[in-house]
Amino acid sequence: MLPRRPREETAHLGKEIYEREIRPQVETDHHGEVVSIDVDTGSWAIAGDLLAAADLLRARRPDAINIWSERVGYRALASFGGGSLRRIE
Repeated sequence: MLPRRPREETAHLGKEIYEREIRPQVETDHHGEVVSIDVDTGSWAIAGDLLAAADLLRARRPDAINIWSERVGYRALASFGGGSLRRIE
């Protein structure tokens, strides 16, 4: 079993994998859905919400412990304020 990574490292690796490998595949057809990524293997799953995406990933990779999640088309997974999180390019 791999060791748990520091949160900052998991976030960095997760964002890197998402941008490089996953975003081009999901950006057009899955806007607003959540991608959960096992940063140790690059395996990922996509679903309508965080729990469903994490459950799908864990069904495929039961030993995954370093998981990062992204909302397709947004800068953050969730918002607590009134500002838009949509990705502006």
